[in-house]
Parts: sequence; C-alpha cells; structure tokens
Amino acid sequence: MGKAKSPRRVGDNEALATGTSIRGSAQKLNLVAQLIRGRKVEDALNVLSFSKKAMARDVKSVLNSAIANAENNHNLDVDSLVVQEASVGKALTMKRFRARARGRGNQIIKPFSRLRIVVREQEEEEAK
Repeated sequence: MGKAKSPRRVGDNEALATGTSIRGSAQKLNLVAQLIRGRKVEDALNVLSFSKKAMARDVKSVLNSAIANAENNHNLDVDSLVVQEASVGKALTMKRFRARARGRGNQIIKPFSRLRIVVREQEEEEAK
C-alpha cells in the first residue's frame, strides 16, 4: 500500500528550491531577490557573485540548488533556465534579552527568512 504520490507544486518545465531558515530580515533578503527575478540563470549568478550585499551568498546557494534540481531531478537544460520566481517570506524570530542600566532589560530580535526560487526552462527566442 503506501502513500499516494503528491502532485508537483510547479510545472513540468520548472524546478524549485527553498531556503527555509536564512538568518536576516525578509526586507533585506527581498532587496537581493529583486536583483535576479526574470533574469537568465547565468546572469543571475554573475549578479549575485559581485553583489556587496551579505544576503547574496545565501540567495546564490539556493539558486545553485534550484539549478541542480532542474538538471538532476527534472532533466532540464541548464543553459536555457530563467529565474521565474524569487519569493521571500518571514520565518521564525528568535527573541533574546540584553541587560541594561538600572535593572532594566531590552529585547533583541533576531529574524529568520524563507526564500523560494523557481527556475523555468524557456526557448531561446522567449528568453531574449
């Protein structure tokens, strides 16, 4: 018996990768994700490699995972991949305490974010 196979969450010519707990706020992560939306994968990797933002390293690792999923799991052509979607959301928030003067305390909030990247295989005339 066993469990029925779950349907794919993306199309037949698409591959997906998610980063579930990226340390940093969703607002800062979205600034980097905006840089790669709609770009060819090769261009997106170049942009992330030379970006000064610290979040670019995490976005690049998730993008490399999406490329590997497309190549190995779905048999898509890597040269014709385009970043279809790069969506960002909030994950958990760690709350910490810091002692302050006169017996008071302040809360330190350490946010985590989620990143979902979908790459799509496109024809050459569509990608230009």
